[in-house]
Amino acid sequence: MIVEENTLSSERIYEGAIINLRRDKVTVRDGRTSYREIVEHNGGVAVAALTNDGKMLMVRQFRKSAEAAMLEAPAGKTEHGETDLRAVAMRELKEETGYTAARLEHLMAFYTSIGYSTEKLHLYLATDLTPGETDFDENEAIDNCAHTPDELLAMIANGEIEDAKTIIAVQAVKLRQLAGTL
Repeated sequence: MIVEENTLSSERIYEGAIINLRRDKVTVRDGRTSYREIVEHNGGVAVAALTNDGKMLMVRQFRKSAEAAMLEAPAGKTEHGETDLRAVAMRELKEETGYTAARLEHLMAFYTSIGYSTEKLHLYLATDLTPGETDFDENEAIDNCAHTPDELLAMIANGEIEDAKTIIAVQAVKLRQLAGTL
């Protein structure tokens, strides 16, 4: 039986530029209490950008949390108060890859780590792409590349791609291809 947890109190432990951390005291089954540590995040977008020749645009950048350069789908966070997620997706695609999309379709939304974070990403499919110049944020160093969905699936299978949003983006594109809707 699922028991909803009611928040009895909430304490802000940390407030940062990108995330906040809070500790909630909650009720659990049998009326007992427990604590939940929650990372608050504004969320963002990820873009499965498919070129006219059937390749997906990818970015490679160093990620301090993994201490490695990671191959990822273009993505970015929403700024405080931003509500037009399509505009965020278009902005991030342009900034990170230089491409603009004539067509942008919302595919799904998902929580990145539901056990402790409020971060929710919205995945968009970008097609009818036009190349252009990148416009990286001043603190970004990004390499661009493109691979077929099959190449990316093989990279996922052999552990070369470990980023969850990218794995979801590649699988979503491949599922659409298999269903004949791409």
